[in-house]
Amino acid sequence: MAIPEEERAWEEQRLGPVVRRRDQVQRGTTDQRLLDTAEGDTEWVHTDPWRVMRIQSEFVEGFGALAELPSAISVFGSARTPVGSPEYETGVALGRALVEAGFAVITGGGPGVMEAANRGAREAKGVSVGLGIELPFEQGMNPHVDIGVNFRYFFVRKTMFVKYAQGFVVLPGGMGTLDELFEALTLVQTRKVTRFPIVLFGTEYWSGLVDWLRDTVVAQGKASEHDLLLFHVTDDVDEAVALVSKETGK
Repeated sequence: MAIPEEERAWEEQRLGPVVRRRDQVQRGTTDQRLLDTAEGDTEWVHTDPWRVMRIQSEFVEGFGALAELPSAISVFGSARTPVGSPEYETGVALGRALVEAGFAVITGGGPGVMEAANRGAREAKGVSVGLGIELPFEQGMNPHVDIGVNFRYFFVRKTMFVKYAQGFVVLPGGMGTLDELFEALTLVQTRKVTRFPIVLFGTEYWSGLVDWLRDTVVAQGKASEHDLLLFHVTDDVDEAVALVSKETGK
């Protein structure tokens, strides 16, 4: 017995680049679902395809805002560092010194060390950039940022930190700081990025981590001795700037 023409038509369905067959065929068309959306039906804005568009838009906005930056260094550190503390003043001095060496300064745009580095860059009349992130608690963009971009997605923001910086200087910080540090170390170790200096500022703060990497991670064969050369540790602002300047060829 012949299959009715109407039923045969639904054996295979093409929805743009997607092919659906048999019981995976969806009734109706994409246009119908677009134009027949019921009033008050907003669930579609939380679907994965819509998220892809938001992700794409964040990349486009970030690339557009940062494409014309001069050579830049990303500075990381704790948002909880108090104003006026020694670490805060180090951040200010570092931001100022980086600008004087010809760099723009990129931070996460928040308070603490981020604010300090942005402040130093602004006071030195350099380019001060903040890349913010949407969080459950309000953090906000610090007042020393001249170019600010806020992101919904951490992975988009991370891409901007690496793509538009020629190196990282990492001051004492918490989970977010460690996240950015190990992201950069992994990219350099796997040669996804080249000529990318990473400077850890504060030998007392970072010594425990360095010891663990050497005495546990490397000792057990989880990393190589050479991986300990992927970063430098210093307590001196001028040395930190000299290290990133040397490796970036400035």
